[in-house]
Amino acid sequence: EVQLVESGGGLVQAGGSLRLSCTGSGFTFGDYTVGWFRQAPGKEREAVSCISTEDGDTAVVDSVKGRFAISSDTATNTIYLQMNSLKPEDTAIYYCAATYGVGCAFYAERTFYTYWGQGTQVTVSS
Repeated sequence: EVQLVESGGGLVQAGGSLRLSCTGSGFTFGDYTVGWFRQAPGKEREAVSCISTEDGDTAVVDSVKGRFAISSDTATNTIYLQMNSLKPEDTAIYYCAATYGVGCAFYAERTFYTYWGQGTQVTVSS
């Protein structure tokens, strides 16, 4: 059974940093493309970043470019989202998602992904 578990969320002041983790079981990340999404209250879920460890492809949405970075640790089947210079508008539930295959060309499409985690709350205070 494929499972994704996010961790690392919490409360942080504006300008601070958090590192989110997405640990997978039941599959090998090397065969999958993994994305991070977020959903703020009253808003639609939006794509944040993507990584395809097979070919090294990555993507990040413009609103977090230069502040967030995605990386992978294939030894532990974990994908990280390092978030720096956090802003109150980054407050949301952050989800990781995975789909079999290679490449981030369609990373922003929710329907691109087959598996989803339960999410981790990130709250940035001003």
